[in-house]
Amino acid sequence: MPTLTINGRSMSVDAANDTPLLWAIREQLQMTGTKFGCGAGLCGACTVHVNGEAVRSCQTMVGDVAGKKITTIEGLSAKGDHPLQKAWIAEQVPQCGYCQSGQIMQAASLLAKNPNPTKEEVVAHMDGNLCRCMTYSRIQKAIMRAATEMRTASASGNERRPT
Repeated sequence: MPTLTINGRSMSVDAANDTPLLWAIREQLQMTGTKFGCGAGLCGACTVHVNGEAVRSCQTMVGDVAGKKITTIEGLSAKGDHPLQKAWIAEQVPQCGYCQSGQIMQAASLLAKNPNPTKEEVVAHMDGNLCRCMTYSRIQKAIMRAATEMRTASASGNERRPT
């Protein structure tokens, strides 16, 4: 049984090494914030972080992430108050909401590396995360809002730790 470090906790999963991480997270560990979208790594609904990098969990095998730090949407903020999550609400991004955890995790990986992205950098980084409801302009506004909030918090000494 592989042992995974997810959201800071070491967890054993009853899964073969070639099992997609998505299914270990959702079915074995019952963390359903990470969504199944296309199963082919094309839509981004299943995005999680592995050692701080955004990856498609439907295409990442359990055996490839043993011993690595995995962060799901549940681990982004213990209280659900990450600046991106708050900006998502403020900008009224979700309609159906299905893609949102993947969108937020993709955006979080951008802001961890680039705290002051341009609109063009946001668009380029988010390319490949699909939204059936077409709320792309609101997604972009939310990312820019969160970036501003995170920079302000950092300047005032209330910096969030990267995931």
